[in-house]
Amino acid sequence: MAPSEHEHEPEPDRSTRPIESSIRTDLRGAMSYGGYLDLDRLLSAQHPRSSPEHHDELLFIVQHQTSELWLRLVLHELRGARQYLGDDDLAPALKCLARVKNIQRTLTEQWSVLATLTPREYAQFRGALGSASGFQSYQYRAVEFILGNKNAAMLTVFDGEPEAQEVLSELLEAPTLYDEFLRLMARNGFDVPAAVLERDHRRPWTFQPELVPVFRQVYESTDTPWGIYEACESLVDVEDNFQLWRFRHLLTVQRTIGFKTGTGGSSGVGFLRRALDLTFFPELYAVRTEIGT
Repeated sequence: MAPSEHEHEPEPDRSTRPIESSIRTDLRGAMSYGGYLDLDRLLSAQHPRSSPEHHDELLFIVQHQTSELWLRLVLHELRGARQYLGDDDLAPALKCLARVKNIQRTLTEQWSVLATLTPREYAQFRGALGSASGFQSYQYRAVEFILGNKNAAMLTVFDGEPEAQEVLSELLEAPTLYDEFLRLMARNGFDVPAAVLERDHRRPWTFQPELVPVFRQVYESTDTPWGIYEACESLVDVEDNFQLWRFRHLLTVQRTIGFKTGTGGSSGVGFLRRALDLTFFPELYAVRTEIGT
């Protein structure tokens, strides 16, 4: 039998995916992926300071730079949620908080990458940080401020950074996310005390026992609008996630430097452990003791 004329044809090369003819490859004069994201500037913003350059310093820099990018988005979403609450537009506020919660999970998981840095590796370039410290992250402070943990004394840390100081000053004066939610509740018929609604926004939030019965009504009444109940639970989610992030940070620091003093002068692990005592929405936790009793 004569061999088929196709018998000796080579197998098609499946190791390379051809570019579809419709894909644009000539991007001269057009908006490109790199141009839209400003990748030239973004990817040239990593400047290791160790000499000779230590291999693992890039990890340390990228970890903190990406965290700052996520914090920027968290702050953006919290500002949005606060505005929506002020406008009595609860549904998009909840959408903003849902996004914040997903970002928080990403931020917490990122610590596992930094935890691959051994104590010996970090010690070899830690001196290059000088007095630089995460304590000086104004975006982290901004997130704390909008959630209620305000501290006017923190503004002095940013005397040399007027733009950062301006952001914190504005948030110090403005209502918090919680303030706007309580105002929305009052507008929806809940008996939020006037003293709470008229409080000095410059002061950090402190436990308000008279709010606990208000939240007990939210949780126990079958007439509570679902959005109000969902917002309460979303705020608890945000705080839970924030505490998990803090705790994971503490463990990563302890794993990497033990109980050494922080580069910015803090007590290190001890300072981070005390932060676990801070709370944003204490009444939403206190009410759980009252429900069903």
